[in-house]
Amino acid sequence: MIFNHNDKGEPLPLSGIRVVDLTWIVAGPQTTRIFADLGAEVIKVEYKESPDYIRGAPPFADNISGVNRSGFFNNLNRNKHSLSLNVMHPDGMDVLKNLIGVSDILIENFSSKVLDKWGLNYEEQIKIKPDIIYLSLSGFGHSGSKQDYTTWGPTAQALSGLTYMSGSPNEYPAGWGYSFLDHTAGYYGAIALLLALHHRNNSGEGQSVDISQVETGMALTGTYLLDYFVNGRKYKREGNPPGNRARFDIVAPHNIYRCYGEDRWISIVVSNDIEWSIFCKVINRIDLLENNLFSTNTLRITNQDVLDQEISESLRNWNADELMHLLQTKGVSAGLVQNARDRVDNDIQLKDRNYFQEIEHPEIGTYKFDGFPAKFNEIGHHMKRSSPIIGQDSKSIISGLLGYKQEDIDRMESEDVF
Repeated sequence: MIFNHNDKGEPLPLSGIRVVDLTWIVAGPQTTRIFADLGAEVIKVEYKESPDYIRGAPPFADNISGVNRSGFFNNLNRNKHSLSLNVMHPDGMDVLKNLIGVSDILIENFSSKVLDKWGLNYEEQIKIKPDIIYLSLSGFGHSGSKQDYTTWGPTAQALSGLTYMSGSPNEYPAGWGYSFLDHTAGYYGAIALLLALHHRNNSGEGQSVDISQVETGMALTGTYLLDYFVNGRKYKREGNPPGNRARFDIVAPHNIYRCYGEDRWISIVVSNDIEWSIFCKVINRIDLLENNLFSTNTLRITNQDVLDQEISESLRNWNADELMHLLQTKGVSAGLVQNARDRVDNDIQLKDRNYFQEIEHPEIGTYKFDGFPAKFNEIGHHMKRSSPIIGQDSKSIISGLLGYKQEDIDRMESEDVF
């Protein structure tokens, strides 16, 4: 068992937990990335002839493609170990079963019937390891009329209702350019595994956890389902393009405004009359304070179209970053709409918190990772290892952890078991 420690030599929160990681693409790897960051020994099982799809996904280091060169894969699979294994070969399945026998958790995000076809459903797993915790993170879960349907993040997002809620009024649903729901499902997966571990610590019992990725998106729809339940009112995208207002406005101004420069924007929320007064003074528009259309929050909400037009005219010559700092120092919520360069190169706050950290990758060199957002004053996370070269830990796992003899390892290697 590997025990991971922090810089003080203290064990990390999940040190001593071993995870058999059969996940691929994003949702499952996000769950296991959290566990690996917090000290768990995560063994990613994939086959070199059919690797994780994201190994072939851009961006690639130096724009040179390769199974080990994806920055996307590297970010999702840091701190993990790699076992290349052909589970369709009888010896490969035996290796997997032996690995389950010395592990705490098995996680996969395949379609609901895959592990049944492998002969590795939960009932078979507990014959190998009675207290195993099994997490399946599929599109629809393992019950219901659609359980055999397949999904990716964008399709699950559409089914959850989130795609319909995104976009400009009177336009087609826009969806999100990036598959956020994959990450949301991954976060739910990590929470569920922690709860299952807590239950096992108290009772000695493992369990099977069945998560529907579509259902994890339902929580992100906010109060709009409740509005339909109670009032029968359908969701409608509100506000001027690009539709940045909340449907149920409680304060105004509450929008995104263009500033000086190419594609530079600022988000501003004024929550009360005191902040409204401060805001008008900062942007040198005292006349707005004297305008009866905007004298109260209720009137500002009623007259938002006119208000947003006035503010937009006033801010087009402002530097968005400078305006954010001016407003924040006066107690008004404002945020620069940051692009990648803003976040990585210019964001002093992220630098102060050491959010981006560098790790050496054996093939693509030094690589920056986005960090773990929680800071622990005692024990926390670590960033010690880049994503693994495919199969780089196969022999050490099979021989060292599982105790296979060298002649068996040589034979299995010749038969492309790993």
